Amino acid sequence: MVMASPPDTSKTIKLERYNSYLRSVNSTKLINASSKLLFRVTLLVALVLIFFFTLNYPPLSSSDDQNGSHRLHNTNFLSSAFYGGGVGGTAWEKQVRHSSTPKRPNGMSVLVTGAAGFIGSHCSLALKKRGDGVLGLDNFNSYYDPSLKRARQAMLKKHEIFIVEADLNDGPMLTKLFDVVPFTHVLHLAAQAGVRYAMQNPQSYVASNIAGFVNLLEISKAANPQPAIVWASSSSVYGLNTENPFSELHRTDQPASLYAATKKAREEITHTYNHIYGLSLTGKTIDVYKTVDDKEVARDFTYIDDIVKGYLGALDTAEKSTGSGGKKKGPVQLRIYNLGNTTGTWSGEKVIYVLNFQLT
Repeated sequence: MVMASPPDTSKTIKLERYNSYLRSVNSTKLINASSKLLFRVTLLVALVLIFFFTLNYPPLSSSDDQNGSHRLHNTNFLSSAFYGGGVGGTAWEKQVRHSSTPKRPNGMSVLVTGAAGFIGSHCSLALKKRGDGVLGLDNFNSYYDPSLKRARQAMLKKHEIFIVEADLNDGPMLTKLFDVVPFTHVLHLAAQAGVRYAMQNPQSYVASNIAGFVNLLEISKAANPQPAIVWASSSSVYGLNTENPFSELHRTDQPASLYAATKKAREEITHTYNHIYGLSLTGKTIDVYKTVDDKEVARDFTYIDDIVKGYLGALDTAEKSTGSGGKKKGPVQLRIYNLGNTTGTWSGEKVIYVLNFQLT
């Protein structure tokens, strides 16, 4: 009887070892690939978080004044949009369009800067009541009690006037507004006010009255169509002039304060943008002063309704801008008007009371 030889298992063992080796190699490759992918994803997430953290928490700057009592307001368009602030979103754009759409035939669509201010809020309301579209812009800074501006904001909201909270130097925000709305007019009333405060915080006057103004003009000149612009100057531009009453023909090259100098600079800047880019520009001066016996000062007050009529009249008679593609295409309007009267009101408690009453 022949005994059967045992089966040869060497090949099976070798095959199993080879398969085990392949599984080990593949597992190592998979782990390495997963580690690389995880590292890249972690790095990307970290970069994104750093980017948006930077947007939401910018480094501290020197925007405070010497006493640390005044802080410039800064709004960031991208961070607000990303973190759900609503700026730039569909609902926000709907508010902007609704507020700026005129309700009367051939009505204007007006961007009012400084809309939460005393004159700005009255002009915005007057425009809205007659059927024009109005969109406000204000940075709600703390030069005076912001609660006054917030109260005006609430009042305007009841009349379907939306105020965008932003600074004139926020270029992306202004660009976005002009992309969403084809403004026919701009009523530019925003400015850093006050003669004495300029000695404490001069940078805020340059930032708002000059840099912010130029930023608005730059974006307006690039708009298609370009809006007509009516803007507020100040009787302070007459500086050391002693002739009364003030006239548009009087010299304005002797400013007596930095505030006045920034307002005068605006007049020269508007001439440049009118001449080169074809922007239709109208400047209006209010609050006229006169000196009596070189000792006492009287101030001419103009009733707010008359000021509003003056601004609306300037908007109504403003001719269209003629620029396109960054170039002037034809003759264009450039005007300067004084708003005021020639009857002085003596400075004193009564005048201070009237001012406080108007602000509230």
